[in-house]
Amino acid sequence: MSNKITVWFLAIGCIWLTSCHKKHLSKGTAKPSIDSGFVSIDSSKTDSIADNREAVPVKVQEIAFDYLTAKSKFSLRSSTQDFENTNVNIRIKKDSLIWLSVTGVGFEVGRGLITPDSIVFLDKFHKEYFVITYEQLSKQYNFELNFKLLQSIIIGNLPIQQTAEAKFYRENEFFTLRQNSGKIVLDNYIGEKNLKLQRLKAVEIPTNNTIMLEYEDFKDVNSMLFPFSSLIKLDVQSKKDNQFYQTIMRIKHSKVELVSQSPGFPFSIPSSYTRKGK
Repeated sequence: MSNKITVWFLAIGCIWLTSCHKKHLSKGTAKPSIDSGFVSIDSSKTDSIADNREAVPVKVQEIAFDYLTAKSKFSLRSSTQDFENTNVNIRIKKDSLIWLSVTGVGFEVGRGLITPDSIVFLDKFHKEYFVITYEQLSKQYNFELNFKLLQSIIIGNLPIQQTAEAKFYRENEFFTLRQNSGKIVLDNYIGEKNLKLQRLKAVEIPTNNTIMLEYEDFKDVNSMLFPFSSLIKLDVQSKKDNQFYQTIMRIKHSKVELVSQSPGFPFSIPSSYTRKGK
């Protein structure tokens, strides 16, 4: 149970245990999938022809909120883990806090608090807790992670705010926008019809570690379109054997509310709990 709880909290931020816990997916091995696959996106084509295309003005429709609450189910599949429809309650204070509560059969088994500085997990089943900084995660998993990216995964907003100088190019049924954040290059695919972020590809240079997201099932929430389903694929190269390992996740929301008053973020570490990890 402890391992599963840790997996869930890390996976919600598109991170996973160290590569020593993963079985190698050799070349040609069938990769795991949940519900559906991803549409292949070749970013190099955008690079090669962007200069020959005319940029078009686009105003991306984003979720504006002070606080968000959601009831959701989470599924994960990797070479070593496979579980579906884990219940989770999510609360967010925009750009400040992400609060998570994982429930089992009638009781809470884990709780997490994600801030711009660190991530803390409580394993209530084994009375343990974990504290991880983004610097530690980025070093351990060889991928530059930050709060904005984790928040974007849940709500479907651009990880980097759109600027007046942003250049969009028409590509099939999408408007594409490339952004840079440190070592990460992000390709955003905005739906032509709803002007919502529908796909996101984040690649770290020079490792080529990649996060792919696909947003689906858009529904009206406070007169804004919110993605009630997101599919996430994480491909990360192990520093130990230089091979890539894949994890695929799905988040499905059954209820989402945008509120102006704080829903509360109860979180404390009992003195009886044992700290694990660094």
